[in-house]
Amino acid sequence: MNYSYRRIILTFTIIGFVSLFADITYEGARSISGDYLAYLNSPAIVAGAVAIGEFLGYAIRLPSGLIASKYRSSRVVWLLTIIGYGLNIAIPLLALTGSWTYALAILIVERAGKGLRSPARDLIVSDLTDRAIGRGKGFAIHEVLDQLGAISGPLIVSYAIASMGGYGDAFLLLLPPALAALTLIVVAYATYPELESFRETGVGGLKSYAGSIRAYALFTSLLSIGFIHWSIVSYHLGKTGTVATYVIPLLYAVAQGVDAFIALPLGWLYDRVGLRTLMVLPLISASIPLLILLSNNLAYLIIASGLYGVVMCSYETVIRAAVADLVEPQTRATVFGAIGFLWGLAWMIGNVAGGAIYDSLGPRALAIALSATSLSSLAILKAIASRTKA
Repeated sequence: MNYSYRRIILTFTIIGFVSLFADITYEGARSISGDYLAYLNSPAIVAGAVAIGEFLGYAIRLPSGLIASKYRSSRVVWLLTIIGYGLNIAIPLLALTGSWTYALAILIVERAGKGLRSPARDLIVSDLTDRAIGRGKGFAIHEVLDQLGAISGPLIVSYAIASMGGYGDAFLLLLPPALAALTLIVVAYATYPELESFRETGVGGLKSYAGSIRAYALFTSLLSIGFIHWSIVSYHLGKTGTVATYVIPLLYAVAQGVDAFIALPLGWLYDRVGLRTLMVLPLISASIPLLILLSNNLAYLIIASGLYGVVMCSYETVIRAAVADLVEPQTRATVFGAIGFLWGLAWMIGNVAGGAIYDSLGPRALAIALSATSLSSLAILKAIASRTKA
């Protein structure tokens, strides 16, 4: 089936709004997940264990990507995507729980849904951008729409807590956008049911950078271990009383706003200079825990939140776009899933261990450990960029 340029753009736009509404839901909850767990009297290691849900979400990307690549079926790809967005509806159920064990379970279920849909959704986006937009710009535009939702969600939660007085009201306000995302992804399927990349011939596999993709996986893993999870950030801020509760989601909204603001310039830059775009990322990641865990200064917290958004944006745009450049279309879903799996595994290890370090040695030790790990990834990235000339 040959689609018109107009239909491709329409589908791309619909999927962008799907991500917008989904992000309102899960980023709204995520902005106060650690603080909510502290409110439910959980220890810090449980806030770090939210990263187990992140890992599950990333781990599921591996079989999800393998399924999409093996069956090479547009229906399978769309089914994985639709089911994944359907599980986002678990988030409003946080309004009904008073136990940190149930709250943690709900957060993990939502992450599983994100993991199920992400490789398939990324494959759909790459299919669309290959034909009409350009990969770097396409993923960047998608990220901008995504981040508009990610900004709105924490603002909604902050408003609900400040004016309505409780976590329950905040979580219930996230139900309508969750339903909107599910409805729109079904509409997107109706407009673009068959992926063009599945019609292409070729054996697939890695391009000429097979060694680089393995080194790239190591780079992203080390970077992820050192990237502090927002659940630990919000736990620390809530536990220490550094800022009022309603300020915590506002700081997260700052991160999402920066993410949205730099997405297009970052995508444009990647299309021109390649992986060298990421050279500053380990330095940025290393500075975040130092600013948050070692300071009570609101200005430093705002700066750290902005830098947090830079790291998030880099993963969602440049890190993903590079995967599409290093492998052939026929195996992209598998590699998207594999890189996502490793990122999530590393994030879980770093932050569960981080929660334990926080409990036993304190925030200063955690800040030093995370920063050192982030910096260790820089040498690997330099070697990859030199090898690929990208």
